[in-house]
Amino acid sequence: MSELIFVTGATGFLGSHVVLQLLEKGYRVRAVARSAKADQLNIGYAGYGDRFEVVKITDIVHDQFPEALAGVDAVIHSASPLSGRAEPAAMLATAIEGTLNVVVQAEKAGVRRIVVTSSIATVLNPKQSFTDQDWNPVTKETALSGENELVTYAASKKFAELALWEWADKHPHVEVTTLNPTIFYGPFTSHFRSSIPAPNFTALSTNVLLYKFLFPDGAFPWSPVHIDVRDVAKAHVRALTSPPTAEVGRKRIILSSPHGWPFQEIVNFIAAQRPALKSRLITATPPVFPADALPADFARVERVLGIKVSDFYTKEQTTLDAIDALVEVEDQWRSAGHAIKTPPST
Repeated sequence: MSELIFVTGATGFLGSHVVLQLLEKGYRVRAVARSAKADQLNIGYAGYGDRFEVVKITDIVHDQFPEALAGVDAVIHSASPLSGRAEPAAMLATAIEGTLNVVVQAEKAGVRRIVVTSSIATVLNPKQSFTDQDWNPVTKETALSGENELVTYAASKKFAELALWEWADKHPHVEVTTLNPTIFYGPFTSHFRSSIPAPNFTALSTNVLLYKFLFPDGAFPWSPVHIDVRDVAKAHVRALTSPPTAEVGRKRIILSSPHGWPFQEIVNFIAAQRPALKSRLITATPPVFPADALPADFARVERVLGIKVSDFYTKEQTTLDAIDALVEVEDQWRSAGHAIKTPPST
């Protein structure tokens, strides 16, 4: 019988790709979701029969679900509160306590492999160093002030990850991996696309940053560094069979595309490849950055996850697949009678 993987965040942009890749690799998946979304998941993955199941929970921070973890071989925890969806204190508490609740229960149930989705936001620092030893300098006090949603989000990811590693140090018999990706773009899975309410920019997840390229008055993202969502999902699946910590060290892996992609080149590329969109593309002058690709340690990525530089999706494929997916969602919104408006700049 194939291994059973317990997945949180299965209804998300990334989580839906993780679930799909797990199923395509022959794993069994037990996803957790709130009641309303659980029914949608069951319908969306019905074609996989008994290799996919959903467990309904109410609150990932406080719920106890030992039965759901029975027989589980590994956990992928990708659920996390998104920026701007909760007050700062609640956002930090949910990120930290939600992560610990999952891993503590998993260890008690006998699970010995845990993969957690973190973020490049935990790494960003004034030194512009991007190694597994780097942490952003944001404090809880700054985050709790609520002055900047992105700072609060970065803090929630940082302190959730720090709490996880503190727990991991006390439980060395559990193989723990965190994956810290940059902004990810790419296509939507069919399940995720069908669940996007109309119109809802937040539901587009990080693809909303590329969606802004399709409006003359759109705004550019804060950075050109990126990665394909399918590569991030692949990293989660590969982490399940990664070498032991004793061999490769603490498995905190910085993930980013090796391909630089200046904003003006993206605009020109979309105009050339999708001429029907040319007249509606962003008109602002794009900012220029010292570097368009993150200097990640790709040798370490290959050593731990077995993913080579040549395995990453090309910037062209990522962009086209994401833009095509966004236009398809937009067409659905328009067909339902909704006006199409420029996403907010923040």
